[in-house]
Amino acid sequence: MSGEWAYIAASAIAAGSGWLLRLLSASGAAATVVVGALVGYGFSWSGLWLLGLFFASSSFFSHIGRRKKEKLAEKVAKGGRRDAVQVLANGGVPAALGLLAALLPDPVWNELFVVAVAAANADTWASEIGALSRRPPRTWPSFQPVEAGTSGAVTLLGTAASLAGALFIAASGALLLPAAPWLPLALFGWFGSWLDTWLGAAWQTVYRCPVCGIATERKQHCGRMTVQVKGWRWLDNDAVNVLSAAGAVLAAALVLGR
Repeated sequence: MSGEWAYIAASAIAAGSGWLLRLLSASGAAATVVVGALVGYGFSWSGLWLLGLFFASSSFFSHIGRRKKEKLAEKVAKGGRRDAVQVLANGGVPAALGLLAALLPDPVWNELFVVAVAAANADTWASEIGALSRRPPRTWPSFQPVEAGTSGAVTLLGTAASLAGALFIAASGALLLPAAPWLPLALFGWFGSWLDTWLGAAWQTVYRCPVCGIATERKQHCGRMTVQVKGWRWLDNDAVNVLSAAGAVLAAALVLGR
């Protein structure tokens, strides 16, 4: 089996497993195959292993404290099964870098790929682990206490988890891919998580239910259309994820002089 087909087959097996485990919807599984194929095409098996570490660790932490997280489900737009948009929001930038690495071979793509995955992992660990904090989150940058699940809110636990997530991917990337020293790449990934927080706090769209009054990311709640009260309508959580990963990659490219 040629390399390209092997990457597609491996991605299909991973996507099928995610669908069977109810971690991915059908569209999410299809998008996972596309992302995996492009990453494999550009970064070979090392890139796929790094991407797999992100998805596996994120899925693991998403299942910890599920009862507490279920209480926050009314505030977020989507459920636990990732659809195509969610997969592309987290894996789209790494996939694009994989395509660029295949078309224009250069070691710089390895470093930027690690940063992109580190940013996605940092943000996901912050959300999944930070949701378990016993202390209420605080909105950034004013640090006023807000309800759990509020876009752009942070906790000390979530901040520590974010840094740990970036360090985990950067250190793993140093073992799997020829890249720059892993600590700077981890910091750029962590910066991406903070960029996600800032965008979420400042401009991510928020709606309010006219029936129960809850602030939510959903366009419908309690069987009624919600009313937009904040942010730009097009800037939902998925768009924030894409922009934060792209911003981290751009910052790394500029600072590292690439």
